[in-house]
This record gives sequence, structure tokens and C-alpha cells, in this order.
Amino acid sequence: MKTHSHPALALWRRLLAAFAAAMLLCGAAHADPLAPADEKGVRAAVEGQLAAFARDDAAKAFSFAAPNVRKTLGTAQAFMAMVRRDYPVVYRPASVAFLKPDGKDDQAVQRVQMADSSGVSWLAVYSLERQSNKAWRITGCVVVENRGRMA
Repeated sequence: MKTHSHPALALWRRLLAAFAAAMLLCGAAHADPLAPADEKGVRAAVEGQLAAFARDDAAKAFSFAAPNVRKTLGTAQAFMAMVRRDYPVVYRPASVAFLKPDGKDDQAVQRVQMADSSGVSWLAVYSLERQSNKAWRITGCVVVENRGRMA
């Protein structure tokens, strides 16, 4: 994935993304299975956001973001601009395949295999948090090239 930033900053982002992905993957290995209703809610949050990206509906896409993301980015337009710039495969995936989510307590991880328009395979690892109203909201997403095969 290409970003238009200073080379040192781009390297720092890649290293941070790789570290975050490793931490999410390691943490998920020790997670418990989610209840069926929670699995459905986690997947629905990610699917809803992807559908909003497909319609260029910034407000709806931003509504699936957790308070930490909303506070950091401030506006739906800033959020959409960041996704377009830094997560092009998430913004416009050519294909998606959801893996089984898992989690513990009010935290969940949803892995989604994606392919971009060039046919390159990616793994998007979403972290989600259950809100006080029981809705699942996305707290972050790390995208790494998926050197394996698509499911």
C-alpha cells in the first residue's frame, strides 16, 4: 500500500503496523470464542463500514468507528480522507473473505482477507470494542500483505 509521506515516516508506519499486527495476532491466539450474537455484531460492524466506504458515505463509515478513532480524527471527512490515503484496499477491496472473529470480554478481533484491484492479497486485522450500548465499534485496523492464499 502506498502512502504519500516522508520516507522515514513511511518506514515508521510500516514498522508500527507490523508490530501492531503481530500483537493483535498473538493476542487473538489466546482469545476465547465469541458468542454467536457477538460474532454477528462484530462482523456487522466491519461489513457496515465497508459498505459505507463503497457508497462514499463518510458519515456512515465514521459511525462504525469507536470513540478513540472519532476523537483522534475529528470529522467524518478527515476519517474518509485517511482511509482513502492509507488503506486503499479497505476503501475499495476487489474481494473480501471474513474469517471467524474471536475475542475476550468486550474486545474482539475480526480478520478479513482482501484483494485489491491488482489482485494482491491483504489481511486486514480489525480490533473492536463493545460499547456501553452493546454495539461493536472499530478501534483500529492493521493491514498487512497476505503472502498466503485467499480462502
